[in-house]
Amino acid sequence: MYQFARSLLFRLDPETSHGLTLRALDSLHRAGGVERLFGPAVSDPVTLMGLRFPNKVGLAAGLDKSADHLDALGALGFGFVEVGTVTPKAQPGNDKPRLFRLLKHGAIINRFGFNNQGVAHLVARVRARHYAGIVGVNIGKNLTTPVEKALDDYLVCLDAVHGVADYVAVNVSSPNTPGLRTLQFGEQLDALLGPIRERANLLDAESGRRVPLLIKIAPDMTREEITLVAQNITKNGFDGVIATNTTVARDAVTGHAHADEVGGLSGRPVFEPSNEVIRALREALPTLPIIGVGGIDSPAKAKAKLEAGADVIQLYSGLIYEGPALVGRCAKALAQG
Repeated sequence: MYQFARSLLFRLDPETSHGLTLRALDSLHRAGGVERLFGPAVSDPVTLMGLRFPNKVGLAAGLDKSADHLDALGALGFGFVEVGTVTPKAQPGNDKPRLFRLLKHGAIINRFGFNNQGVAHLVARVRARHYAGIVGVNIGKNLTTPVEKALDDYLVCLDAVHGVADYVAVNVSSPNTPGLRTLQFGEQLDALLGPIRERANLLDAESGRRVPLLIKIAPDMTREEITLVAQNITKNGFDGVIATNTTVARDAVTGHAHADEVGGLSGRPVFEPSNEVIRALREALPTLPIIGVGGIDSPAKAKAKLEAGADVIQLYSGLIYEGPALVGRCAKALAQG
């Protein structure tokens, strides 16, 4: 059924069909149709970072930036949903068109630029949720905030979301906010993560509730750079890492009509690059929880992410190409081991 729906949706502009699909999912959820169509979530609980994940399949950040569709997406059977990236102030993101499908490659290029309704809006939506799974909030900086002032934006977001998030992910790896990826490296990363950890410790103490901190990194790093990131993660007491965000590399899609579009490439071409990062992280951080994301469009690829070293996985582009049934298929496969 999804293949028929996809054939119609893919005739539309990608961003138009994206919005239409989410609104239709909301309507179906309100009518109780999501659970009837896809059944209950697979029960395969795993405890990471002190959190009990109902199963090992999550939704990656970027699909629901403002948490406007949290309940409907959660009803697809996800064990956890990550919303965002959210910024202190609402912003429209980059000019359209900013989303491109590369059907031949099972890939997507986006240059949204953290379009979202602002952190106050997201907090209200997360607080009102009915979804019972784990909810992560991915935080970033506003476009107009200079990179050297980025810490201020991360702290504003952390303060705001701490009370409603099950975990907080610090996004320093989107290629669509100028200068952001420079924060992944060396002294800049240390100068960012240290104060965020300190603020989180204070918030944890005040609330009597520990909210894990994770960092989301890019696939476009050398082995040496990954090792340095791992050292910073350890030094600053972060609780986990999300590997990986989209790539700026285009080798895998050379010759495609959209290959030269500016933005982050996700989907099938990122599968192995993200696995390489996961393997390097696992070697450097043997016990640190890793959320693996990138190019998962089948149960076999979900299993391969765990074999590379991830503890749980997230879907994004694969969900768009394969449909909602992919969630349950992957969760069942991982439950079976």
